[in-house]
Amino acid sequence: MGLLDGLSNMGLGKLEGAEIFEEEKKPEAPKREEPKPKAEPEFDENDVLFDKSVQCPVCDKKFSYRAVRTGKARLIGQDPDLRPKYDKFDPSKYDVIVCPDCGYAVLTRYFAALPSAQIKLLKEGIGGRVRGVSNSPVLSYDDAIQRYQLALASSIVKHAKDSEKAYVCLKMGWVMRGKRETIPVDAPDYDEQVTELNKDENEALKAAYEGFVSARQKENFPIAGMDEVTVDYLIAVLATRFGEFDTAQKLISGILTNKAANSRIKDRTRDLKEMVLEQMKMKGEFS
Repeated sequence: MGLLDGLSNMGLGKLEGAEIFEEEKKPEAPKREEPKPKAEPEFDENDVLFDKSVQCPVCDKKFSYRAVRTGKARLIGQDPDLRPKYDKFDPSKYDVIVCPDCGYAVLTRYFAALPSAQIKLLKEGIGGRVRGVSNSPVLSYDDAIQRYQLALASSIVKHAKDSEKAYVCLKMGWVMRGKRETIPVDAPDYDEQVTELNKDENEALKAAYEGFVSARQKENFPIAGMDEVTVDYLIAVLATRFGEFDTAQKLISGILTNKAANSRIKDRTRDLKEMVLEQMKMKGEFS
């Protein structure tokens, strides 16, 4: 007779013949989990921006604009024409301040009190006529280009220095380049967009080139916040872009023999010199 015989009579037949003592099971060693790679936090452009309050020097109205937090954008490189390149973000989109009341637009570098003569010109030429400017807290490249157009218009109306107009055109060209770099290669009209943006960028940079050449002849340094060596380097880069090789070579020679030029810009200038010689050879102007 088993110790559990008869349980079926009590309705527990399934337990007849059951083991009284369970065999002790050794605990399984915990499985080693492979460390999961940390997910890179999704970039949010809002995180590097904040609202900054200012007062318009033309209409005296107070307003706020989106500014870039210092140190929040990570610099990863620089184009030959001094355009800084940042990781996942383009601060140049936010470098134009536009008054929502009178429409005055200006680069942050030049946002300051204005003489009465310029205020009069801006009120007559622009005041209250601007429409359709985006108020989005995060600007698209199209929004940014529109703002640079307004800044250029304001600089023309107020008869700004050539250096200011040139700097607006330079940065507008940078923004157009930034837009081109973000177009997906599988976009159905990719080639058309790239061609059009290349054309627009060249137009902006050609105007910048002409403006800086003029400013260098008529204005005192610093020009647009740049010293003489930096301006000469920038003009040489732009001259090379537009096939003005004589101008480029003259400026390059001056930089390389200038004792005030630091080693960094001299290294960049040597690279530019090689670029000029290569392009001249390709165009049959140098053997």
